[in-house]
Order: sequence, then C-alpha cells, then structure tokens
Amino acid sequence: MSESRPRFHLAIPVHDVAVARAFYGETLGLPEGRSDSHWVDFDCWGHQLVIHEVPGATERIAGTNPVDGDAVPVPHFGVLLEPSDWDALAARLRERNTEFVVEPHVRFEGEVGEQHTMFFLDPSGNALEFKAFADDSQVFAT
Repeated sequence: MSESRPRFHLAIPVHDVAVARAFYGETLGLPEGRSDSHWVDFDCWGHQLVIHEVPGATERIAGTNPVDGDAVPVPHFGVLLEPSDWDALAARLRERNTEFVVEPHVRFEGEVGEQHTMFFLDPSGNALEFKAFADDSQVFAT
C-alpha cells in the first residue's frame, strides 16, 4: 500500500481466535495477513487490526453515551468508509443476520456532521462502529 495517509495498528483481545478469525475474515470480509496459533493480523481497510487470544476475554463495554438518540457503546472502534463500502458492509452484515447494537441508519440527518453509522459486537464483545460521510469535509466539522 502506497497511501500517503498514516495507518493505525490496533490489537484487541478475543476469547477464541478461531471464532474471531471467522468473524473478521468471513463475516466482515477482511483479508488475513500473518498469524500464529494465538493471534491473527487483518487488513482492516488498509489498517492493521490484530486479534490476540486472551482466555476469558468477553464483553468489555464500560457503558453507553447518548449520541443523537442512540445509546453508543463505549469503548468502541471502527473505520470511516466510503458510502458505497458502508452500504456493502451493512448489506453483508444483514445477510449474515448480524445482531446490531445500533441499526444502520443516518445520524445527524440534515445537520453538520451527517453520517451513516452502525454498531455491532464481535464474538468477544468488542464494540465496532462503521460510518460513512457523503461529504468528507464533514468528518471534523463543528
């Protein structure tokens, strides 16, 4: 990848590497990189996401925070996608009967920062948010 933008590296705990590998690889469709018996690297839209097996690692949501009528799980992580990629991911997740914490929808509709968003949990309880802005200049708009 020769993109000029820095890439993040995020390592997260999972309770079962095989279950998490299937979720991130098959459900989300992330390409797999290097791996060992207790960890796997994934290409998360150009960023490096690493799952590490940690026995007993489940449900780490500390709480929620209200955002435009949604109870947003905290902590969470995710990626800002292009709108067409967001639509494709939402469709993929629905086809796989993913249980959403916050259903795919438009947040801040007609306001500064309008965005498509969705939240769901991985099999180890890690909260994920994927969002898309039709107008990229709105990402940090105030």
